Amino acid sequence: MFGNIGFPELLIILAIALLIFGPKKLPEVGKSIGKAVREFRRTSDEIKDRIEEEIRASEFKDIKEDLKKDFTLDKKDFGLDTKEAAPDISRDAAGENEVKKNGEGQEVS
Repeated sequence: MFGNIGFPELLIILAIALLIFGPKKLPEVGKSIGKAVREFRRTSDEIKDRIEEEIRASEFKDIKEDLKKDFTLDKKDFGLDTKEAAPDISRDAAGENEVKKNGEGQEVS
């Protein structure tokens, strides 16, 4: 719990704190130290979570780029020009009518 600090060392630290702060002030000091430790742990956990999230996002980005590269290579292997790929079918803003577009973003009838 306290790392390399043993029970005798902990008793010495508490005795010194008792002499410095006195018996009335010691509980307040303990509470404030406890709050500071909790805040430090919470902040370090948030930082660790953000770093892990960024690592996962970076890995997903790399995988996406690899898949995109492989897909482009597969099209070339089959003699398809990447600009002449199958039309992209999407819905208009209302979601009612389908709009077909070629690889360059132009509408196809």
